[in-house]
Amino acid sequence: MYTLPNKLKLFAIIFMVVGAIGIVSGFLATPSTTAEVKEMLSEGHGDGHGEEAATTESHEVVGDTHDTEGHGEEVHDDEAHLTHVMHQMQNRPWSSLYIASFLFFMISLGVLAFYAIQIASQAGWSPVLFRVMEGITAYLIPGGIIMLILLGLSSFNINHLFVWADPEVVAHDKLIQGKSGWLNGWGVMIRAIIFLGGWIAYRQYSLKLSRKQDDATDGKWFKKSFKVSAGFLVFFIYTESVMSWDWLMSFDPHWFSTLYGWYVFAGMIVCAITTIALVTMVLKAQGYLEFVNDSHIHDLAKFMFGFSIFWTYLWFSQFMLIWYANIPEEVTYFVTRIEDFKLPFFGMVVMNFVFPILVLMNSDYKRVNWFVVMAGVVILLGHWLDLFVMVMPATVGTSWYIGIPEISSILFFFGLFVYVVFTALTKAPLLAKGNPFIKESKKFHY
Repeated sequence: MYTLPNKLKLFAIIFMVVGAIGIVSGFLATPSTTAEVKEMLSEGHGDGHGEEAATTESHEVVGDTHDTEGHGEEVHDDEAHLTHVMHQMQNRPWSSLYIASFLFFMISLGVLAFYAIQIASQAGWSPVLFRVMEGITAYLIPGGIIMLILLGLSSFNINHLFVWADPEVVAHDKLIQGKSGWLNGWGVMIRAIIFLGGWIAYRQYSLKLSRKQDDATDGKWFKKSFKVSAGFLVFFIYTESVMSWDWLMSFDPHWFSTLYGWYVFAGMIVCAITTIALVTMVLKAQGYLEFVNDSHIHDLAKFMFGFSIFWTYLWFSQFMLIWYANIPEEVTYFVTRIEDFKLPFFGMVVMNFVFPILVLMNSDYKRVNWFVVMAGVVILLGHWLDLFVMVMPATVGTSWYIGIPEISSILFFFGLFVYVVFTALTKAPLLAKGNPFIKESKKFHY
């Protein structure tokens, strides 16, 4: 049985406390009046891009800027602009919290999907890693509850992240009015509850079957787990796509992409596999998982490499098709990100594609733990940056900056994730001994 080291427990708690303090300070630092905004802009604080925030173009892309042409004069009015920037700055800590929360939630959800794929495909190499996967999916419950709370605050316009939730904006925007049958607070929340309920129900039931299989003398529970996992994957692929529309794509309600669900899934699965590899190596460093060998790490690193390529393929396909068509209402999404988010936009491509290619291309490097750890850390940070580029242009616009709110949110959720996952690993033996493929998995060699 695994025992949670006191040092690791303290490590997680310190991260949560420091992160929580930073999150609170981020909220306290937001301006409450336009006078404060004017002072902050004059001092160069709160807006990392100076006078760029004053441009009309940036005003037309984000937040409550989805207005009609009748408000053209108001856009140029100084007071209206200061009010707009104030709303952007007030959105920043909320957006940072949302991005970090979603990152760790999607890691857990991605691991659950990967776990179901291993069971449904009857993979012979991976059963020695099943307990690690089950431990990571434990975060799905607290992470899902936090996401549901943030969604509720956003869907009912309490924190003003979703422009489609603002009645004043919707009243002047015919396009959003046309989507209001789908994009409305109750609709988003009901769908979220159904999705979370289904994902968590599968996680709990598959965990129960896995524990029963440990004490079984036949494959009864494994067969049931196989059927349930196959059914769950059908449910997952539909709900993940719709979730990505509701929780991420709707930040830009004037834009849509038919590749978006797959794009989010690609980022989700590569982060999930990366986390499995990192947690496995941490446990091995603590003296556990003696049955996991270099070939298992090699296979995880191959998946990290492969899904990084898959993510890049989808990123390029989505970007190139829209850019080539040059339809104004579609290309605006990328124009905004290239002009106002140039460094994070191209930076995340380097971190999520170029770096994994250079580090993980060589087969021998996939067996070197510190190489895999280095690649994994960069990949996870790169996909946080990917989420940053998905969310921030629509909520914060040119008032974006990577500072205390962003870093503190990552620290808090990282600490919570570590605490929940490693605590869950203490609940059962680290070897799923009853799995019919466990002997094959132990002897796996690539």
